[in-house]
Amino acid sequence: MSDRLTKNAAGIPVFQFVAWSGTGKTTFLEKLIRELRARGLRVCAYKHDGHEFEIDTPGKDSWRMTQAGADVTVLSSAGKAVILENRFVDPGDLIDRITDVDLILVEGWKAGPWPRIALRRKASGKDFPADPSGCLAVITDTPCAEARRSFGFDETAAVADLLGEYLK
Repeated sequence: MSDRLTKNAAGIPVFQFVAWSGTGKTTFLEKLIRELRARGLRVCAYKHDGHEFEIDTPGKDSWRMTQAGADVTVLSSAGKAVILENRFVDPGDLIDRITDVDLILVEGWKAGPWPRIALRRKASGKDFPADPSGCLAVITDTPCAEARRSFGFDETAAVADLLGEYLK
């Protein structure tokens, strides 16, 4: 993995945050998203889930249509919308559909092709999920000599600065 900025089909920069479960990816990203929003940036958060998940409510109309065999179910209201693909869609293809944001932050999907920021906590007993020397940066609570850039879990503003360098 290089520092080369990777963009989706709409030209939006994509960064992925990788770590083992329980490391604090979501907590860190919550803080980072707030920081980026405070800077006036529009953010897409893409959560890759290695397990099956459900977002529809059993018994509701949209769930019933999905259960009947709809390949795609769309739910929308005045304040939000979701397109539920009831079939496999390549994650890269989903990334390419995203428009009207300034950057895309992918949580998980360790095999993704975008610049990685790897997270590691000493207490987990696990190593980084990716070679730190091949990552854009690492976020850790212990020194990492192999990392080109290293941040602590409380340095969300500094990580936002790093991402901002790639948005210029």
